[in-house]
Amino acid sequence: MILLACGEFKSKVLLGKNQAPRSRSATTTPVRSRSVTTTLVRSRTVSNDLPGYDSDLIAEQQIWAAVDPNARNEAFNCTNGDVFQWKHLRKVLAEQFEIENYGLEDGKCSERVRLEEIMKGKESVWEEIVRENQLQPTKLNEVAVWSYADTVMNIGAGYLVSMNKSKEHGFLGFRNSISSFVTWIGRLKSHKIVP
Repeated sequence: MILLACGEFKSKVLLGKNQAPRSRSATTTPVRSRSVTTTLVRSRTVSNDLPGYDSDLIAEQQIWAAVDPNARNEAFNCTNGDVFQWKHLRKVLAEQFEIENYGLEDGKCSERVRLEEIMKGKESVWEEIVRENQLQPTKLNEVAVWSYADTVMNIGAGYLVSMNKSKEHGFLGFRNSISSFVTWIGRLKSHKIVP
């Protein structure tokens, strides 16, 4: 939970189970972790049997909750506002990272994965990818919080967060999850974090 204070009142924006404090990077951890994982899939060092919210939206809602009197002393969920499953992201990742066969058949991927385990021993592969693509010099453990990514991606299809209370109090922000991922992947590429 993040507590915001402004003037004489306080508002809370509750970040759902899928939310983590922002890391050093300006992008969301799920986007970074999936982008880096997909890069390793493309390099053929990680198999593709793998199954977020937009940080701009979180910031937008936090600012609203801090300054709008309608949000006074209230707690709110924060989510993109659409129904999203990780399997819907597979085609987007394949397109964004130019991978022809990215296991797009439904039901062919594991429901539970542990990226923290999968990424062990891949440091040298990441270093080579960084060098070959002239990316920003980063270590594999710096580009994503793998344990958090595991939590986010293993929540399952039955987890939904309602934004109704936020809407009732005047916050109407939302993001299309697929479009958001494309935007953030583009930002990662433009900042030379992923190829």
